[in-house]
Amino acid sequence: MTDNVRRLLDLINEDIRSMDLEMEPSELYEPIRYILNLGGKRLRPLLALLSYSLFQTDPERIVGIATGIEVFHNFTLMHDDIMDEAPLRRGKPTVHNKWSEGIGILSGDVMLVKAYERLEQVDDNKVIQVLQAFNSCASEVCEGQQVDMNFEQMEQVSEEAYLEMIRQKTAVLLGFSMELGAILADAPENHQNLLKKFGVNIGLGFQLKDDLLDVYGDQSKFGKQVGGDIISNKKTYLLTKALELAVGGLDQDLRQWLAMNDFIKEEKVKAVTDIYDQLGVKSQTETKINQYFLSAYEALDQLQQDQRLAELRSYADYLTHRDR
Repeated sequence: MTDNVRRLLDLINEDIRSMDLEMEPSELYEPIRYILNLGGKRLRPLLALLSYSLFQTDPERIVGIATGIEVFHNFTLMHDDIMDEAPLRRGKPTVHNKWSEGIGILSGDVMLVKAYERLEQVDDNKVIQVLQAFNSCASEVCEGQQVDMNFEQMEQVSEEAYLEMIRQKTAVLLGFSMELGAILADAPENHQNLLKKFGVNIGLGFQLKDDLLDVYGDQSKFGKQVGGDIISNKKTYLLTKALELAVGGLDQDLRQWLAMNDFIKEEKVKAVTDIYDQLGVKSQTETKINQYFLSAYEALDQLQQDQRLAELRSYADYLTHRDR
């Protein structure tokens, strides 16, 4: 990570810390401060600033707009945690656990309003374009979340359906982040499209890497319980591939573990991971991840080659080689 990327992250974090949330009723606004200060990679606003920096030299000018994406992202997390009945977020109690479900819903609603307030700060001649792009993206994020919840009631989902779900739920927001930076920098339309494509493909690879790390990651680095997806029968790319490939005894064993209600967590994680190993699911997932990352880099290859593009490439390398 370069010194400039660290500087941009500092600008993003300072902007978030300085948000005026000392308002009443405190029960509505304190949870917003709480979730925004839990940390996180700040990936989305950083991508917007790096995209902008390909064409302009004053990314400081758009920090407040870019952090609107982070506010929206955390709004989705707050509501997702309620729907998933998640007890923890980044190692701390989730908002609905610390306060209540009702407060989590209302605080999330206000966060969506705050996201719009920040995005509306764009120049007058760009407001319609930015808000139309954001509205399309936000709708897809919600659609992806609903499809993900639908998957919970399904015995099996196809690889195609799973990839489309994570494209909507996760990848499109990274695509919008890149597109937003390009729009604000007055980049040519074809460059806006290429950067959006880069963001979507990085997002797809990023989510698949999360699926992989949940099973094969280093517990001390990953930051959450390795094997959590296996324990909860979460539909991931690895499980989707395993159900597609398993036959005979392996298929029977896998489905038996998925049907169990009473089990020892460590035993289930080991057994299902062994099935994944026998089916070669890890290498197939790595191949798919690399395909998406390659598509992302191919989009960058069509942009001008200069030092500013090298910095975006460097940060993309950091993302693609992460182990947590």
